[in-house]
Amino acid sequence: MPEYFIGLMSGTSVDAIDAVLMDFAQSNTHIVSNYSQAISTQLRDDINSLIATRQLPKNIEKLDKQFTETSCEAVRQLLKNTSIDAKQISAIGSHGQTVFHDPKGIPHISIQIGNAQMIANATGIPTIGNFRQADIDAGGQGAPLACAYHAKVLQSTEEERLVVNLGGIANITKLPKDKDEPIIGFDTGPANTLMDAWIQKHLNKPYDQDGNWAQSGKVNLHLLEQMLEDSYFTNLPPKSTGREHFNLEWIQRQLNSCGSPITIQDVQATLLALTTHSIVDSIDAWCPQTEKLFLCGGGSENKYLVQQLEKILDGKVLRYSSDYGAPTKWMEAMAFAWLAKLNLENKPGNIPSVTGADKAVVLGERKDKLK
Repeated sequence: MPEYFIGLMSGTSVDAIDAVLMDFAQSNTHIVSNYSQAISTQLRDDINSLIATRQLPKNIEKLDKQFTETSCEAVRQLLKNTSIDAKQISAIGSHGQTVFHDPKGIPHISIQIGNAQMIANATGIPTIGNFRQADIDAGGQGAPLACAYHAKVLQSTEEERLVVNLGGIANITKLPKDKDEPIIGFDTGPANTLMDAWIQKHLNKPYDQDGNWAQSGKVNLHLLEQMLEDSYFTNLPPKSTGREHFNLEWIQRQLNSCGSPITIQDVQATLLALTTHSIVDSIDAWCPQTEKLFLCGGGSENKYLVQQLEKILDGKVLRYSSDYGAPTKWMEAMAFAWLAKLNLENKPGNIPSVTGADKAVVLGERKDKLK
C-alpha cells in the first residue's frame, strides 16, 4: 500500500518552490512526481527586500499569504500531473522560505514564511511546518536539517562518504562508515548566494549559467584571502548561516577594504573561488578521511563550479546524489517529505551532533484542515 508524502522546499535563491510527491512504501528515494512552481518576480523582490532590511515589516503577513498561495499552487500542479487524489496523501512537509535566521541571537530565532495551517486548509492535506523551532528550543541551530535524510539514503558501511549540498548556502554532511561515530554537518559558507546577488546586480540575470561569467574573469588572490579571513569560516561547528551574513553589503565591504579596483567579472570569479575553497577547507579540517563526495543542490548544475571544486579536492572521488537514487535538484524537497513522515511517526528528525541540540527531538508542527 502506498505511503504518499509531499515535500516543499524554497531556498535562498527565492526563484521557485520545489515540490516532490514521494511513495515511501517503494523506497526512501522513490519520487512519483515532481514540479517546480515559479515564484513571481514581484514576490521574489519583496521577499529579498525583507531579507535585506533584516527587519520584519508590517506587510510580512501579506508576503506570508502570497508565498503560501504559491505553495498551494505547487501542490495542486504536482497532484494534477498524477492520478493521485489529495485524500491519498498522508502529509505535506513544508519548509517555507527563510526570511531571518539568527540561532545564536537573543532570542534564538529562525523565521520562515509559508503558513502550514493555510496550506492544510487549501489542500485538505495535513501539513507539517515550522521544522526548525523544536531543534532551536533544544539548544540547536535549527539547521542544517537535511543531514538526517542524507544519512538515511547515502550512508555506507564500506566507505567514508560526504554530502556537499550546493544551495544558496553550502553545507556538508560527513557520513562515517562506522555508524557508532557521530555524523557531522554544518554550513561551510556561501555556495550560490553571493554569485547570484552579484550577477543580478550587474547583469540583471538570475544566476551565472554554468559559471560562464565567473570563468571569463580571473581570481583576485588578495581579495580571496581577505574574504576567507571572515570569522564565520574559522568558527567551530555546529554552525549555520544565511543571507543575514553573506550578502551584497558583505561583498561591498570586502571590496572597500581591498584597496585597488577589481573588474566585476574578476569579482565573480573570486566569489566562485570563495565557494570552492571554503568548502574544501572545511572538508580538510573536519572530514580528511573522506573517500567519496556526493554533490546535490542547484549549484551542482554549475559546470565551472563543479570543475573548480574537483580541481582542488586532492583526488577524492566526486559523484552526484542522482547516481544513488536521490536526484540533485530535488534532494532537499525529498528531505522535508521524509521529515513529515517522521513527524507523523513521532520520531526525532534532527541530529544533535549536527545542530548542537541537547537532544534528538521530533521536528515540525502538524496542522490539519479546520472544519
